Amino acid sequence: MDTKLNFFVVLTLVSIQFLSTFPKAAVSNVHIVYMGEKENEDPTVTKMFHYKMLSDLLGSKEAAKSSMLYSYKHGFSGFAARLTDSQAKEIEAFPGVVQVIPNQVHKFHTTRSWDFMGLNDHSTTNLLTKSNMGEGIIIGVIDSGVWPESESFNDRGMNPIPPHWKGICQEGQLFNSSNCNKKLIGARWFVKGILDQSQTPINISNGEDILSARDSSGHGTHTVSIAAGNFVVNANYEGLAAGLARGGAPRAHLAVYKVCWSFGHGGCTDVDLLKAFDKAIQDGVDILSVSIGISIPLFSYADQRNSIAIGSFHATAKGITVACSAGNDGPTAMTVENTAPWIITVAATTIDRAFPTAITLGNNLTLWGQSVDTRMHNHGFTGITFSDRIALNNSDDSALGCKRGSLNATLAAGQIILCFSQSSTQNIFSAAISVAEAGGVGLIFAQYRSDGLESCHYIPCIKVDYEVGTQILSYIRKTRSPIAKLGIPKTIIGKWVSPKVADFSGRGPSSISPTVLKPDIAAPGVDIIAAYIPFGAEKSSGFALLSGTSMSCPHIAGITALIKSVHKNWSPAAIRSALVTTASQKGTDGSNIAEEGSTRKVADPFDMGGGVVNPNRAIDPGLIYDIETNDYVKFLCGTGFSSKSVSGLTQTKANCTKNRLNELNLNLPSITIPYLKRKVTVSRKVTNVGPVESMYKAVVEAPQGVNMKVEPQILRFNKTTQIVPFKVTFFTTGKVYGDYRFGRLIWRDPKHTVTIPISMRAIFV
Repeated sequence: MDTKLNFFVVLTLVSIQFLSTFPKAAVSNVHIVYMGEKENEDPTVTKMFHYKMLSDLLGSKEAAKSSMLYSYKHGFSGFAARLTDSQAKEIEAFPGVVQVIPNQVHKFHTTRSWDFMGLNDHSTTNLLTKSNMGEGIIIGVIDSGVWPESESFNDRGMNPIPPHWKGICQEGQLFNSSNCNKKLIGARWFVKGILDQSQTPINISNGEDILSARDSSGHGTHTVSIAAGNFVVNANYEGLAAGLARGGAPRAHLAVYKVCWSFGHGGCTDVDLLKAFDKAIQDGVDILSVSIGISIPLFSYADQRNSIAIGSFHATAKGITVACSAGNDGPTAMTVENTAPWIITVAATTIDRAFPTAITLGNNLTLWGQSVDTRMHNHGFTGITFSDRIALNNSDDSALGCKRGSLNATLAAGQIILCFSQSSTQNIFSAAISVAEAGGVGLIFAQYRSDGLESCHYIPCIKVDYEVGTQILSYIRKTRSPIAKLGIPKTIIGKWVSPKVADFSGRGPSSISPTVLKPDIAAPGVDIIAAYIPFGAEKSSGFALLSGTSMSCPHIAGITALIKSVHKNWSPAAIRSALVTTASQKGTDGSNIAEEGSTRKVADPFDMGGGVVNPNRAIDPGLIYDIETNDYVKFLCGTGFSSKSVSGLTQTKANCTKNRLNELNLNLPSITIPYLKRKVTVSRKVTNVGPVESMYKAVVEAPQGVNMKVEPQILRFNKTTQIVPFKVTFFTTGKVYGDYRFGRLIWRDPKHTVTIPISMRAIFV
C-alpha cells in the first residue's frame, strides 16, 4: 500500500534456474490472453469460445479447465490461464488474439474533509443537498475488500437497491449474504491471480488474510467509507478528529471488489484486476474508484500489462466514470501514475485540520510538533537525549535516524530520544520501534516532510520539522541533564493555511504521454479519518487516520456520484471537465495554493492538475469539454499505435492510417505542449450546459515567454448552436531552452468562470 500503512509489493518474480544436465519440466505461470472486441454479446458463448481455444492449445477440455483462472466476457474478451512460455507464444498466433502477457502485481496508493470542501450536510444550497446525497448511484470500489460491520455501512435512511444493479453478495470466509444491505449492495473477491503469483496457500488460521470480500488490511474499508460511507455520530481516532463522519455521497450505494491481498508479499495482480473491472461492468456500477497503481516505468495504454488502463477504458466506454490515485512517489517530477486520458487521476492535498502537540523543555521553552498518539504518556518531565549520542556504533550515522539496532539500550533506557530523518525513506513508525526496543519512552522525530501522521502505538512520538528539531538539539547540547515533557495532541481546525499539495503526491508531467496533463484534479488525502478494521486488544474505535492518494481518489468518486445524481446523462469526460474547469487555485487565506515538496513552491498543473476540487461549482460548470470513445481511438492512433493494437484495446475496427488525431487536439480540459517549436495551433470545442442563450469571452493568461491567440474570442450559444469549436495558437517570444511554463485559458460569462490549465515547454531548432 502506498498509503502510510507501508505494505510492500513485489513487482516481478525472479525465477532461479539451477544448472542440470537433465531436461526440466517447463514452468507454467499465469498469462492474460487478451482478445479485445467480443465476437458475441452472450457471455456464455464467449466463455465457451475461450475454453475451446485453450483446449485446442493444451489438447483436452480437462487440461483447459485446470489451466484457466478467469474468463473475461462482459466488458471485453479474453482469459487468464496458466501457460508455459512456449504455450504463450503459440497461442499468441491464434486468430483473434491481440496480446499475451504475464501476470503482474500492483500496489496500493495510501469527517472534516467534506466540510472543508463546502459540502456541509446542514446547507440547503450545496451540491450535497441538490444531489440528494448521491441517491440512486452505485459506486464500485476495487481494493482490499470491506469490513461490513462498520457503522459507516449501515443502511439507515437508504433507498431500495437501484433496479440497474445486477451484481451479487459473494459468500466466503467470515462473509455471507447477510453482510450486504441497502448501503453495501454487492461484494465480490478475486484471488486466483495472487495465489498463482505467490505459489503459497493463504494461512487463514493465523489471520494473514481472509478468503472473502472481508478486508484484512483496512485499506479498502477506509477508501470505501470515504466515497460513500453513511452518517456516523461521534467518530474519532483515539479521541482526535472527533465529529460526524460520512462519505462524499452518503446516500449512494456501494459495491466492493476485493483484488488486493495481504498474504505473502501481498499486492493486486493484473488478472484479478481485469476480472474485477469485467464484473463491475456487468454488475451495473455507475462509478469506479481504484486506489491502486504500478511503479515507474509505466506501460503504454495499449499494453495489456497496464491492466488499469485497459479495464478503465472498457468501463469508460460503457459510461462508467473511473477515478484513480496519482501515486505516492512525489514530489519528484514524472512520478504520476494511472495516466490514461480516460481516467480521472487524483492528486492529494492537506486540509485545515492539525494535531499540534507541545514539547516543553527543562528551560521552560515550549515548542510544537504534531502527533496522533494520545496514550502511553507519563505527563511528567523525563530525560531527553540525541540519538547520535547513544549510538551503538560511532563509525556510521545510522543512529542519527534511529534505525533499528543502532541505539545503545543502556543509554536509551527511560529517555525521550531525538532523531533526525536522513531521507524520505525513513519514517517515524520504524524509528519508534527502534527507540522502544532500546528502552526509550518517547520519540521526537525531525524531518522535512510535514504531511501525514502515523500512530507509533508503542511509545508516544511527535513529528517536528528540522527547525524545531535543531532548537531541541541545541538545548540538549547546552544542558548537563536535559529533560522534556511531551504533551497530549489536540485537534485544531481552521488555523493552518490550506490546502497544500502533499509532498508524496505523484507529480507530472506524464512519463508515458506528456501531451496529456496528469494529474487531473486534487482532493484531500492527508490525515483523513474514515472507517477501519478493528485492531489491537481494545479493537480500536473503528476509525483510522490515513494519508495517501488512495484517500484522495475516493473523495473524487464520491463527488462524481453527487454530480451523476444531478446530471444523469453526462459522460465520464463531461464530469471530469466539470471538476477540472471549476477547481480552485487559491487557499483558505486567498493566496496561491503551495506544494509541500522540498521547494515549497506555488503549486502548478503538474502538482494538482486544474486545482483543488470545488464540488459546489462543479455542479454548474457552464461549459464542458466532452470526449467520445471514438475520440480516444483517434488519439491512440495519433500517438503512433498500430491499427491492430488500437483495435485490440478499444473493441473497434480502428484504421489508424485514415483516422488519426493529433494528440494535442484531444478535447481535454487542459492544454499541454511538451515541445513548442516557434508556433503551434491547438483545437478544442466546448458544449454549453448552462442557459441556452449564452455568451462567453476569452481571458488569456499566457505562460512566460509565450504569446497566445484565441479564435474566436467570443463564443455564442443559442437553441441551434450548443457546441462551438475554437483554436488557440501559441508563439514563442524568446530564445531560451526552458523548463515548463504555465498559464490558463478562461471563458467567462456573467455567472461562470471556465478555466483550463496550460503547460508548455518551448524549444528552439
